[in-house]
Amino acid sequence: MTPIARWLLGALVFAAPGVVALAAFAAAGDIGGRWTLFAALALYLAVLLLARPLILGVAAVQAAVDRMAAGEAATSDVETLSPTVRELWLAVGRWARASRQKLAAREAELASTQAVLTALPDPLILLDERRRIVRANLAANELLGMRLVDRDLAVALRHPAVLAAADAVLRGEEARIVEFDITTPVERHLSARLAALRPHTAEEAAAVLTLHDLTAAKRSERLRADFVANASHELRTPLASLIGFIETLRGPAHDDGTARDHFLAIMAEQSQRMKRLVDDLLSLSRIEMNEHRPPTERIDLGGVLRTVADLLGQRAEARDMRIVLDLPRGACEVLGDADELAQVFQNLLDNAIKYSRPGTPIEVTTRPSPRFLMGARPGERPAAIAVMVRDHGDGIPREHLPRLTERFYRVDAARSRELGGTGLGLAIVKHIVNHHRGALDIDSELGEGSIFTVHLPMP
Repeated sequence: MTPIARWLLGALVFAAPGVVALAAFAAAGDIGGRWTLFAALALYLAVLLLARPLILGVAAVQAAVDRMAAGEAATSDVETLSPTVRELWLAVGRWARASRQKLAAREAELASTQAVLTALPDPLILLDERRRIVRANLAANELLGMRLVDRDLAVALRHPAVLAAADAVLRGEEARIVEFDITTPVERHLSARLAALRPHTAEEAAAVLTLHDLTAAKRSERLRADFVANASHELRTPLASLIGFIETLRGPAHDDGTARDHFLAIMAEQSQRMKRLVDDLLSLSRIEMNEHRPPTERIDLGGVLRTVADLLGQRAEARDMRIVLDLPRGACEVLGDADELAQVFQNLLDNAIKYSRPGTPIEVTTRPSPRFLMGARPGERPAAIAVMVRDHGDGIPREHLPRLTERFYRVDAARSRELGGTGLGLAIVKHIVNHHRGALDIDSELGEGSIFTVHLPMP
């Protein structure tokens, strides 16, 4: 209804009691019909003039409030001759300013809370009474690899102990702490703490779940034990040789120059072997320690491969071999750590030089990868690239292929030691590839050679 129509109708309503009274007097014969009609019209016009400031002022206030509710800027003033309407508008203005200040404060508080939740390094999830996720911070989405809001907790974490703890807290317990493991995309050890929220939040969150990553601490304990066990086992033989040669040089061969030179050469070789072993063990420990944190830097894979090929080119030429690169034109970017990837391809090319037949090429080829990598989110198939390192050696019997990346596993232990191998090269390759959320494939044919394929995610 327009303001004018509301004014006319409102005046009619206000004048109605007087008109009814005039009609009663006319019916009683106290006033003539003509005078009654004139008096009623005069009454309506008087009420119309008197009610105009009030009715049109109220209509203007309503229109201004409607504009404010629609998000428009509030009108600075409502033009009216009615003091009552002016006081009403001033009261509405004071309420609107107070409401805007409170809303701005709530929005700022909500923004700061969201910023804190986003910046938290530990995953945090809020659950309602039905175990539905109502909020999850960035760390939780990255850890569990999906958009979590509006999903049941069982979809994100399928660990029975965590789900049982969540149900217990939602039934009334104050808090529970559970330790559990997840295996994808890499093995991680986590601690889950569930606590009740009383009262519930505005989002109807009834419990909070926080996850703390214990992987580094657990791996540190395990790696210390593994390092001691592996080092003591693998260093025993060269140390025994060194001790024997030292005793011989201090005893029967004390004055034998020929024997001394021979023994010193062997001792130097054994010392270098121990140094390589310790270096590889330390390198493997560092890689495993950070394996649960994938690298995010963009690097040029072609540049890494060219650098490694140049580094090992002379060693290949010494065996009448050459490294043939088949790389795409332009930059080929992957997500990774340049030093670690250089170590991967240096180990693979070094093995190819050692075990391939002299006079044959070592081929390094890059192609788009068809693999679904383990770090991909559900329903996604991100772009990946495959790097194939092919040699033309004697090949590896197929029964050995599944175990090649185990620590200290050797197909021919004597030949491996003779060529200076520590038995850790492919284990290092596997863990670096896992760190990059990639994949390693090994294929070999006896008499034809072997192909080692590294699949890496692209940005």
